[in-house]
Amino acid sequence: MVHRFHVGPRLSEMAVHNGTVYLAGQVPDDATLDIRGQTREVLAMVDRLLAEAGTDKRHLLMAQIFLPDLADFDGMNEVWDAWVPAGHAPPRATVQAALARPGWKIEIVVTAALPQPRA
Repeated sequence: MVHRFHVGPRLSEMAVHNGTVYLAGQVPDDATLDIRGQTREVLAMVDRLLAEAGTDKRHLLMAQIFLPDLADFDGMNEVWDAWVPAGHAPPRATVQAALARPGWKIEIVVTAALPQPRA
């Protein structure tokens, strides 16, 4: 069974199937922020969605990061490195890509596992 969250006419923000949580690409609400601010905002969205599904960033399986300008790579990594718990950094890809809105400096897609119930 697939559980979809925040379903709209075009996409769902999240789907959970067979113990895996799939997030849609998360983008900032405030396009006036710099890369650090937009990254913080997007990672907070990721945290909220993962919590809603019953998991957290310690259970990330994969992250995909899209940046229109690779000059923002170091600023994004500064925020990312502070956000990822030590010993729980997921496999990750970061690519340069045009985003749907000109003010967006980042889009992040993550996949996570649901924690195993304790016996």
